[in-house]
Amino acid sequence: MTTTGGSYSPRRKNIILASCCLSLLIGSMDATIVNVAIPAVRADLRASASQVQWVIDIYTVVLASLLLLAGAAGDRFGRRRVFQIGLTVFALGSLLCSLAPDIHLLIAARFIQAIGGSMLNPVSLSIVSQIFVGRVERARALGWWGAVVGISMALGPIVGGLLIAFVGWRAVFWINLPICAVAIVLTAVFVPESRSSTMRDIDPVGQMLALLTLFGVVFVLIEGPALGWTDPRILSLGAVAALAFPAFLRFESRRHDPFIDLRFFRSIPFSSATMIAVCSFAGWGAFLLMMSLYLQGERGYSAAHTGLFYLPLAIGALIFSPLSGRLVGRFGSRPSLLAAGGLITVAAVLLTCLTAYTEVWQLLTIFSLYGIGFGMVNAPITNAAVGGMPQDRAGAASAVTATSRQVGVCVGIALCGLLAGGALTAGGADFTSAARPLWFVNVGLGLTIVALAFVSTSARARQSAQRLAPLIAS
Repeated sequence: MTTTGGSYSPRRKNIILASCCLSLLIGSMDATIVNVAIPAVRADLRASASQVQWVIDIYTVVLASLLLLAGAAGDRFGRRRVFQIGLTVFALGSLLCSLAPDIHLLIAARFIQAIGGSMLNPVSLSIVSQIFVGRVERARALGWWGAVVGISMALGPIVGGLLIAFVGWRAVFWINLPICAVAIVLTAVFVPESRSSTMRDIDPVGQMLALLTLFGVVFVLIEGPALGWTDPRILSLGAVAALAFPAFLRFESRRHDPFIDLRFFRSIPFSSATMIAVCSFAGWGAFLLMMSLYLQGERGYSAAHTGLFYLPLAIGALIFSPLSGRLVGRFGSRPSLLAAGGLITVAAVLLTCLTAYTEVWQLLTIFSLYGIGFGMVNAPITNAAVGGMPQDRAGAASAVTATSRQVGVCVGIALCGLLAGGALTAGGADFTSAARPLWFVNVGLGLTIVALAFVSTSARARQSAQRLAPLIAS
C-alpha cells in the first residue's frame, strides 16, 4: 500500500508536515541539548572525559546504526506504525535518562532513547516525501523539514541552558515527554498509513556489520587517547572495524535485497550529498560540544548564559533553512552549498584565532556565521537524498542520508578527544591552544563542502543520476 499526497487538502498536508516536524524537533534537539548539560552532568555524576563523550556519542552511534533499519521497517510494516513506536520508545528513554543515578545508567538510558530516535528521522522524511509529490511543493516542504533540523539542533543548547539554570540537568530530558505525547496524537489522527509496494528484507547480517564498523571506529577514536593505542581493547576493536567494513560492502553488493542499496552511490549527487552531510555534521558536533566547554569552563559563563550564545545559530537556521529550500527548488543545490561551505570555512578560520579573551561580539559573529552556513546546507542534502529516486525508495534513500548526518556527529565528537583531548580534561589557559587543531580540521571540512558543491552539480553528476533512476526502479 502506497499513498501519495494528491488527494489531501493543503490544510491536512500542513498538519502532517507539522506532525512530522514536531517529532523531528525532539529527536534532533536531543542530539544537542545535552551539550550544555555536560559540565553539570560531569560534576554531578563524576564522569571522566571519555564517559562525557559517550553520553553524546552512544546516542549518535545507535542512531546512525539503526536509521537504515528503521527506514526499511517503515517501508515494510507501515510508516505511521513505526513512527508511533519510535515516539513511545523515545519518551521511555527520556524518562530513564532523567532518573539515572550514575553515569553508566545514563549512558544505557541514552542507548534506549536512541533506539526510539532512530525511528523518527527517516520515517518522518519518508512520510513527507509521500505526501508532497510536486517538485516545487516538495522542495519547500523539505526546506521546512531541514529548517526544523537546524533550528532544533540550535535551540537545544538554549533550552537546555535555561532548564539547567532553573531546574537542573535532568529537566533537559523531561521536556521530551509532553512533546512526544502531542506528536503521538497528531500522528494517529492526521497521518495516513503507507507502505512500500516493494517489500524488502530486514537484512540482520548487513545491519550487524554496519554496527560493528561504526562502533569500532568511534570506540577507537574516543578511548584511544586515554587507553593508549597499543591497548588490547583498542587493537581488537580496531581490527573488528577494519574487517567488518569490507565484509559489509561485499555482503551488501551480493545480496539480492540489501538494506542499503550500494547502487545509490553510483549517483554523484547522492554520493556527494552523503559526504557533505558527514563533513557538515562532523564540524557541527565538534563545534557544539567544544564551545559549550569553552564558554562554561574557559570563560566562566553559566549554563543559561552559554545557551544564549547559541541564539544566533537558531536565528540563522530559522531564516536561512527555508530560504535554502526555496533556492534549491528554483536554482538547484549549488548556490546553497557554496554559501554553506564558505560560511562554515570562515567561521572555522575565526575559531583558530580564539583566545580566553575573545570579545563577545566576535563570539556572536562566529556563532552567526556557523548558524547561517549550517542552515543553508540541510535543504540541498535532503533534496539530493530523494530527488531523482523513485517514490518507492524514498525511505531507503532518505535513511542513508540521515545516517550520514549521524555518522558525521559521531566522528565530530570522537575527534574532539583525539585532536583536542587536553581541552576536554582541563580548562584554563590551555583550552584554546588544545582545541586549535580541531578548528583547523573544521576549516578543511568547510572547504570540502565548497569543492563538492561543484562536483555534485556538474553535468556529469546529473547524467549519473539519470542513469541510476531506471536501475533502482526495476
